[in-house]
Amino acid sequence: MKTILITGTSSGYGLETARHFLARNWTVIATMRTPRMDILPASPNLRILPLDVTDTASIAAAIDAAGPIDALVNNAGIGVVGAFEATPMAHIRKIFEANTFGAMAMAQAVIPRMRARRSGVIVNVTSSVTLAPMPLAAAYTASKQAIEGFTGSLAHELAHFGIRAKLVEPGYAPTTRFTQNTSVKVEDLILEAYADFAAPIFAQFAKPALTTKETDVAEAVWAAVNDTTDTLRFPAGQDAVALFQAA
Repeated sequence: MKTILITGTSSGYGLETARHFLARNWTVIATMRTPRMDILPASPNLRILPLDVTDTASIAAAIDAAGPIDALVNNAGIGVVGAFEATPMAHIRKIFEANTFGAMAMAQAVIPRMRARRSGVIVNVTSSVTLAPMPLAAAYTASKQAIEGFTGSLAHELAHFGIRAKLVEPGYAPTTRFTQNTSVKVEDLILEAYADFAAPIFAQFAKPALTTKETDVAEAVWAAVNDTTDTLRFPAGQDAVALFQAA
């Protein structure tokens, strides 16, 4: 039986991905900053561990408790929507700590163990904004673009050891609490000078032509984890697939 560790499983894509792998008889290590025991079906194949990807000690404790893992899914992260000039640098640093450095730290923690076993896969969840950057998300886009380059390089670096690195690129999902972990309110980041520009964009967010379901992302992660070719990118959702094909 194979084991997968997923970060950010308290809601959204991470939670659905945990359900997806549990249903397919994997051992799932579901991690979140504040563990909740009631959000996943009871199973002897499930373990729920505390993990804050921005905390080195928390990462080390989770990896030690997890034991050997076959797949790591870096899903945890935060988002922000707003004018870049109004976004405090302190918050931009928090975005990079969670979305970029957190994923890198998790990868660095598991690579030695995977290398010793000469097998494993690291899946980094980014976003379709890396395929077509959208306005009012400059800092978020930058944090995810960094992971795209990181993963591409890592795939080459680790292939020699039998370790694969993959990207899952979800599209826009209005049901996902995109800014759930942010401490900055969206309205504080839209300056009056941007109001006319932002209004139609937010209207489009509310009624997108195509959307991504949480199950789309879980299925893309499943495909990425089980892929043994040199395919790097796995777009998830109709909109992401359309952007990927047009790129």
